[in-house]
Order: sequence, then structure tokens, then C-alpha cells
Amino acid sequence: MDVLKLEPQAGVEASAALVLLHGWGANARDLASLQLMLDLPNYVYFCLDAPLPHPLVPGGKMWYDLDSEAYHGLDQSRAELATWLDGFEEETGISLARTILVGFSQGGAMTLDVGFRYPFAGLVAMSGYLHGPPDFQSNLPPVLLLHGRFDRVVPLQAAQRTRETLLAAGATVDYHEYDMAHEICPLEVAQLREFIVAAVSP
Repeated sequence: MDVLKLEPQAGVEASAALVLLHGWGANARDLASLQLMLDLPNYVYFCLDAPLPHPLVPGGKMWYDLDSEAYHGLDQSRAELATWLDGFEEETGISLARTILVGFSQGGAMTLDVGFRYPFAGLVAMSGYLHGPPDFQSNLPPVLLLHGRFDRVVPLQAAQRTRETLLAAGATVDYHEYDMAHEICPLEVAQLREFIVAAVSP
């Protein structure tokens, strides 16, 4: 899996990590600006490229096809992401307990699809949704759900259903709605930073 790695500034040793999963048609660089916006100097950022080329966007990637509800390509992306995460601690030297998995839109769906199999410090889905019942295989990390009230790509009801499903499973869910469309706003970034700081021990 192709990864854009963003190191801390020179002289600062990384002691925690963010793994970022982009949305449909974007690529690893799409969420890279969060490094400056979040201002977490001791974090290393891993921006992952989805494995599949987007059929319409030059340079764009996707985790699976959205032309039908069959989600063609999901099994491949799920397997490749899991393989990468399986080797994460050994490769990076950073514990998953000090790592937050964050995804936007389709990347948010992938976060909720794969994230509960691992002992992450937290999971974040921005404008995301559930593929189906999550695969709960470890202690449930806290979850942050952020969504726009005017989102016409992933309707707000999808986020509300996700919240109810996770709460029913016993997860701790921090849920926020914003007056925005299918996007990331400054208030959302501030909430994301607050969640990260609270979830990852000093």
C-alpha cells in the first residue's frame, strides 16, 4: 500500500501517530493539510493511498466502486489495509494504543469497517457511514463522528444511524453535526484535535 509519511519537525521525536484514509476519488495528499491544521508536533502522519484507481478522476483513488451496492473492491481494500495495519507497530515503533485512525467519507467507512479489529486509541469518521454491522474483535476504542447537516453525498441520517448502531454495541461515541455540506470545516478540525488529545495519553 502506498503511503505518504509526514514526519514531525526536525528535532522532534514522534511518540504518537495518525493514520488518514481519504475519500472516493481523492488520494493520499488529500488529508495531508491536517498536519498543519491540527498542530500536534509529536505526531507522525501516515496518509494512505486507496489501492484502486478511480475510473473518472486522473490520479484519484478509491477503496471500492460506488456504482452499485455490491461495493466491488471492498474485500481487496479491506485485506490490504489490514495487512498494513498488522505490521504497523513493528514497522513504525509506535503502539496502536497511541494511534488514531481517521477517515473522510469513503475513508470514514473504511475506518469503521476495519478499525474495531485493532486496539487503536480512537477512531474518527468524518462524513462517513457504515457498510454494515461492524466487526468488533477487540476492546472498543472511543469513536468520534463528525458530519454536515447539509451533506448531499452521505446523508446526515447515515451518521445518525451509525451513532445509534455503535452506542447499541457499547461503544463510546462523541457525535457532532455542523452547518456544512460534504466537507471539512475549521470547527470540525478543532473538535478532532480535542478528541485526539483526550484519547492519546501524554
